[in-house]
Amino acid sequence: MIKLERTFVMNLENAIRGARNPLNSWARMDSRYDENGDFILGPNDLDLAKRLRLAGSDHRKYIRQIFVSVDITAPLYWWKEYDTYKIATVANSTSTMHKIHAKPFSLDDFSHDHMTPDTLAFFETLIDRLEAIRVQYMENGKRKEDWYDLIQLLPSSYNQLRTCTMNYETLINIYYARKNHKLAEWHTFCGWIQTLPYADALIVAKEEP
Repeated sequence: MIKLERTFVMNLENAIRGARNPLNSWARMDSRYDENGDFILGPNDLDLAKRLRLAGSDHRKYIRQIFVSVDITAPLYWWKEYDTYKIATVANSTSTMHKIHAKPFSLDDFSHDHMTPDTLAFFETLIDRLEAIRVQYMENGKRKEDWYDLIQLLPSSYNQLRTCTMNYETLINIYYARKNHKLAEWHTFCGWIQTLPYADALIVAKEEP
């Protein structure tokens, strides 16, 4: 299970203007803002953006200046893989260490959408045990041994929320590395990438041989 919410794409105007700096071609800019406040690339700017995108990473530096912010809720096993992308990414997460005891455990706190029925039935007993430990922790003066029981028993299917920022260059790397991954969460993530402004031209476009 993965949810991507509150997506914001920023700095497209400045990025495309900067792409024109090497040839001082600012007079050819033809982009505009529409009635909703969205920045719309004009034909000249879009053509330049596409050509630089396909010319390789040395020529598409402007891509690194298009920023994306998004709230992602995903299981810890997915975050472990996402965390390999440390360049040009920032994330603020909810705290497992400080807030794991703050609310009762329920099935919805975990990714279980691919579990078989027998495994799901067993998993519900694990959640019951986690909740019993949480109650014991709250009622017995927050003993450290109870806290360790929670942390060390917590399965990697536990869902965590993070507010993440990244740029279009990082999303190019993620898309081509993960679009055929066995985890369904990566397919959802790559589908989200395809919904971003000008993703077909600037992110998922194929490099020329």
